[in-house]
Amino acid sequence: MTLALLYSPAGTALPESEAAQLTAELDAALRAAGASSVVRLASVPVHAGAAGSPSASINQQHEVARLRELVHRARTAGEQLLICPDNLVAHPSLLWMLATEPAGRSTVLVMADASGDLKEDRGRIVPATPGSGTTRFLGAMCVAPADLPLLEKVADRPDLLAALLDDGLVPIATRPRTLRAQQVRTPAELASARAAVAAVDEDAARLRLAVKEQDDFFTTYAVSSWSPIVTRTAARLGLTPTAVTGLSVLFAGAAALAFWQASRPLMILGGILLYLGFVLDCVDGQLARYTRNFDAFGGWLDTMADRAKEYAVYAGLAAGAERIGLPYAWPLAIAAIVLQTARHMTDTWYGALHDEAAARPVQQATAGVGARLTAASVAAQSQRGSLIYWGKKIVVFPIGERWALMSVLAAFTNGRIALAAVVGFGLLAAAYTLALRSLRALSMRVSVLDTVDTMRHRDDGPLVRAVLSRVGAGRPLALAALFTGYALTAVLVFLTLDPSRYPWLLAVVAVPVVLSGFPARTRHGGALDWLLPAALRAAEYLVVVAVGLYGSVPPAVVFLLLFTLALRHYDLTARMEKGAPASGAGGAVLGWDGRVLLLALAALLGYATAGAAVLAALVLASFTVTAARDWHTSRSR
Repeated sequence: MTLALLYSPAGTALPESEAAQLTAELDAALRAAGASSVVRLASVPVHAGAAGSPSASINQQHEVARLRELVHRARTAGEQLLICPDNLVAHPSLLWMLATEPAGRSTVLVMADASGDLKEDRGRIVPATPGSGTTRFLGAMCVAPADLPLLEKVADRPDLLAALLDDGLVPIATRPRTLRAQQVRTPAELASARAAVAAVDEDAARLRLAVKEQDDFFTTYAVSSWSPIVTRTAARLGLTPTAVTGLSVLFAGAAALAFWQASRPLMILGGILLYLGFVLDCVDGQLARYTRNFDAFGGWLDTMADRAKEYAVYAGLAAGAERIGLPYAWPLAIAAIVLQTARHMTDTWYGALHDEAAARPVQQATAGVGARLTAASVAAQSQRGSLIYWGKKIVVFPIGERWALMSVLAAFTNGRIALAAVVGFGLLAAAYTLALRSLRALSMRVSVLDTVDTMRHRDDGPLVRAVLSRVGAGRPLALAALFTGYALTAVLVFLTLDPSRYPWLLAVVAVPVVLSGFPARTRHGGALDWLLPAALRAAEYLVVVAVGLYGSVPPAVVFLLLFTLALRHYDLTARMEKGAPASGAGGAVLGWDGRVLLLALAALLGYATAGAAVLAALVLASFTVTAARDWHTSRSR
């Protein structure tokens, strides 16, 4: 639900009749955007640049008191507050977009302006230093329930938006792009703005707005160039984004089965199905943005489906290669899932770190390698469409490029070559992103892992949570890196030597579990501690691989266990990224510490395959039950 507020900026000189008509239109647009009620205030100092400095009159004090009352009313009802100036001429869809931000975060209506006093950073709005502004505020914003206490706190400030930004709010930027929005103050401006709005086909513009503005190279040219046709068709058929996600899963699953058969006609068919599945994967998000049909678990489901589809295709490629007698395909699939999951963990937490840095730009270094890399990245992003822009997009090996590579190589070569390419390019991308992001993170001078439930995102089990973490000693990332090194050493030894001759090495792998658990309760505030979840994931997965080698576990069973563990860990991060409820997620299923000890013990006792299979079943059952329960809870609200 939404409570809407219409306010009158200073300096507006519209005739009374035209002002009343515009107010009525905005009232209707706000209600169409989901407002349960619309309240008028004479003057609210939302932004000094738009409204001017407020006087300290009795009327102004009265309006501030009313604003606080409205904020309190919204807080009590659990509603967001949609604030709009009564001189805004805009397509109604823009107010609808403000009120329906997918993750329920605060958002502001802005437009590009070289003389503006704001700046857009990764889709978020931050203050700009003098002369560096790139964005102008258009007077309308939607404050999420979680940020209402902050709004209530600064209600008497002369510039509400500046006060909110200064106090740490980093709102989402909503830009008109192909739509139109303008604050007007004279009859001439009103007539011009109305003509600009009327000249744009709102539905067609909304359809184009549903396409991500800065997507990857393959997606931009091979998918988004025609996917809006599919999006419009899906909307007319009444399909939901979730239904389209389900269709994309079916296409990817069919591709995996075709790859498993490994005949040339079916490999070609699999490549086509994989491409179409990726198109549908883009369409589900476009449909959600076009219809503004978001729910608590829609984004979560999309993320989980993406990972499940990709990893199912890895399995299909490996099984198909094995079917025609090509060795080492399963090891490549296992390497691919370990590498890609660790990379995704770094993507998630670097993104969170970058958002945290955007909220506190004054703390960042202005000199040094990291600062120069940041400046170079910003410059590259501003050269949209250039070779350096697309090169920067492609080098990180995003999902569109991965799926395109697998589709083409599978169709014209075989599953082993496709998997080898995924691993090879993935390693190059990992080295590039890890090096540059680490240098940039050092210059940001902020931490992010300590702003959440640290032990939950570490995936600590009862042993670490209740016992080992009480020691509170050691550097979290250093010990996790040590654990990863031990696990990698075991894998390399078992690959080159007879694992049965070195049972002591498998036992030694479990030792760092104790060490890595010591600092679990300490502050994870180091400049590089955002890498910790990825390090722990990589370490655990490498132990699984080591156990598989030591105990001669069938590679398909090893892959299955890694697949279920990946689902669990994606569940944790996807809920955080998409704002999905986390009521049942993150409960320790032994935790990484318990799982590592259980696997090592089972292998040493001669039950490595059984231990891996049982653990996979336990993790998958826990994930399924938790997801189903939280999905049902969200639907029943």
